[in-house]
Amino acid sequence: MDLGISGRRAIVCGASAGLGRATATALAREGVSVVIAARTRENIEAAAKEIASETGAEVIPIAVDVTTEAGRTELLAACPAPDILINNAGGPPPGDFRNWSHEDWIKAIDANMLSAIFLIRETLDGMIARRFGRVINITSHMVKQPAGFLGLSNGARSGLTGFIGGLARDVAEHNVTLNNVLPGQFDTNRLKSNHQRFAQGSGRDLASVRESAKLQIPARRFGQPEEFGAMCAFLCGAKAGFITGQNILLDGGQFPGV
Repeated sequence: MDLGISGRRAIVCGASAGLGRATATALAREGVSVVIAARTRENIEAAAKEIASETGAEVIPIAVDVTTEAGRTELLAACPAPDILINNAGGPPPGDFRNWSHEDWIKAIDANMLSAIFLIRETLDGMIARRFGRVINITSHMVKQPAGFLGLSNGARSGLTGFIGGLARDVAEHNVTLNNVLPGQFDTNRLKSNHQRFAQGSGRDLASVRESAKLQIPARRFGQPEEFGAMCAFLCGAKAGFITGQNILLDGGQFPGV
């Protein structure tokens, strides 16, 4: 399926590994020129080289922290007029809300809510003027099925979800869409590290922890990052202009609702 976005320009955050990298790769396969961002220079440069080699697309790596104004400024200097913006940031650590300080909350909100809003603010009007724009925020299935120990993430990502719900309706007439994609358990390094942490804390072996996690998913497996990237690429396509303001779950059926 030709998504009709060859020649478009995209910014993909958190793209050195996992779901962000899979999304950048899927866009590059469609002929999109991609600027990819992450904090560690070595990792993002290696990812850019591999994605470009695989797809033949232009892939520009930028090593920045998008939770800072300086980082966002540098990123936007590399791609000041993107047609596609993929916001993606790793979640804050789990814990007990009684132990979270004001600073902990501010860090979570900066990373998982405000950084996305500020990047949207700087790019949205250009999309409106060109009458094409696709914004995707990679959030979490915990927005719909929150767990108490992930309260920092739940709170910040839910704030972004509410903000997007209103903004998406304001700009839809300009062929600019804003959607959130909510991953469940995808087989990434982050999921593996979370399972490892749980195994150590519970005294169980990693293999049994991972098997138990799979049994919570009706598909009886973890998602593959390529599946996630393909969905994001579709939502960025020219034919997806009637999909906006949505929270799209990719969780193998784990959420027990409609």
